[in-house]
Parts: sequence; C-alpha cells; structure tokens
Amino acid sequence: MATHEESSVSRFLPNPKSLAIVGCPFSGGQPRPGVDEGPIHLVKAGLPQQLADLGWDVEFNGHHQFEDISASITSDEPIGLLKNPRRVSQVCHAVAQTVSGHAKRGKLPLTLGGDHSLAIGTISGTLEQYPDACVVWVDAHADINTPETTDTGNIHGMPVAFLLGLGSPVPEFSWIKPVLKPNRIVYIGLRDVDAGEKRILKENGIKAFSMHEVDKYGIGQVVKMALDHVNPKGDLPIHLSFDVDALDPTVAPSTGTPVRGGLTFREGHYICEAIYETGCLVALDIMEVNPSLANEEAVKQTVAVGCSLARSALGETLL
Repeated sequence: MATHEESSVSRFLPNPKSLAIVGCPFSGGQPRPGVDEGPIHLVKAGLPQQLADLGWDVEFNGHHQFEDISASITSDEPIGLLKNPRRVSQVCHAVAQTVSGHAKRGKLPLTLGGDHSLAIGTISGTLEQYPDACVVWVDAHADINTPETTDTGNIHGMPVAFLLGLGSPVPEFSWIKPVLKPNRIVYIGLRDVDAGEKRILKENGIKAFSMHEVDKYGIGQVVKMALDHVNPKGDLPIHLSFDVDALDPTVAPSTGTPVRGGLTFREGHYICEAIYETGCLVALDIMEVNPSLANEEAVKQTVAVGCSLARSALGETLL
C-alpha cells in the first residue's frame, strides 16, 4: 500500500524519487546549427542542482557523445526527401535504449534536447518499459509529417508519424516498434500545422488543442480536457514531451522555429504543474532550446525557461 507521501510524488516511481538526466546534444533532425548546445547550457545553468533541491536523487553522467555513431556512418545521403536519416535513426535508437534502461531501474528519464526528432528515441524508450503510457506533446507544431507529406525532409517535423507507424516504412527506422496508438497522444499549443498534417490528425482521430482552444477555454480547462482524453481514469503513465517553441517567442526566443501567438510563461508552466499533480509522470523531454539563435540576453531567458519548465514538471510549486 503506497503511503500518502509516495502517491503524491508518483504512482509509478519508487521512493526515494530519482531521475536521470539524458543530455542529447544533437541537431541532425533539422538544418540550424546550435540546438545541440541546448542541453549543455541547461546543465550549466544549474538544472541538476535545482532538481536535487526539489528532493530528487539526480543522476547525470555527462552528455551523450554521438561521435561514434557519426563516425560509423560513411555516407548519409537523403532517402527520398529525408535528411540525415541514418544518423537520426541510430542516435534515436541509442537514446531509446538509454531511456528504457533508466526507466527499468525505476528512474524518471529527463531528456534535454537537442532537436525534437529525439522524441522518436525517448518515447520508444518509455513505451519499452511502460507499454500503456500516454504522451502529452506540447508544441507549436504537430511533428507528424510522413515521408510522403514532408516538404523539407527535416526529421524533427516527423517523430510522431514514426512513433505511430504512419506513412511508408523507411528500412533505416525498422527498429521502431510503432506501439503508440492515436488515442494515447494529445497535443497542446499547436498553431503552425501543415496541410498534410491537418489531414493526418483528422484521419487518425488524434486529439489536438490548438492555441484557438487555449484562447477559448483557458489553459486550466484545456489541460483537464487533454488529460481526460488521453488518460481518462488517471491511471496511465504519462510521457511529457515539451518543445520550447510552444511558448510565445517573447517568452522563449532562442529556438529554431519560433511562431508568434504561443503559450504565455504561466500557461506553459501550468501544463507542467498540472501533469506533476497527476502523479503519473514517468518521463520528460525539454526540447529545441537553441542558444545560437539570439542575443545573449534572449539565450539566457530561454535557458532559464527550459530549466523552470523542468522544475515545474518535477514538483516545484508557487507556494
């Protein structure tokens, strides 16, 4: 029988609560340099200690080094339009094994990106340990293009399609078990969705709350509806994948694909706080902090927001 103290932290993680930071300095899913510096800045800003101060036992053994993978790939020609397909696939596979390894040991994996293609790895890793987990995907973009619908071939716009097994199979990604079901993912914050992606969301009955719904209902109601949809009995593990471009560029300017009209500082943090309160969070991604895309002040601001989103999702409260 779980004590009140245990259940207030997590229905799934043993006490004492422990997490493992998975630093992923990787930018291969998109064209802009610098997003690989995101995790390094987040850690330098003191995130491990901040989480320890919240009572977590924090494991961080340095950032992932993907040089071996890059060195082993002699040529990474596009496959159709897909850019860097072999490198993205192998890096995500390595990340999946790391995340599932931490999860199997009862730790909460906190993955710091890096670009959002990494979620192919993080969510695969979560589902390996928690096959019935659901995903809350907070983002300006749906990231659900298939090899057929992508205009750019940048794989950071495609991870959800790979996880759901949509589109024609790409042999290089055959390691992915598409065990995520369309009713187990919900989006919050969308506002820049390609025509092909809108069609995919409709055809697969995927629940998405765009900024229109956030404006109409308020963030409290949107988060409640999102969780009621994806975790109706409140008994499933939750993987929260948070792209900082979900926030308005005035809040998080230093990111690769900013879109105005986004979540406010408080709306972003409320999502994280509410998910922590469920006691169901088992994995967290903070993605797409790119310290090379703005002046020093804006970079500091974006890195600070990345850290505070992580703290909110891991139990920091306002009072």
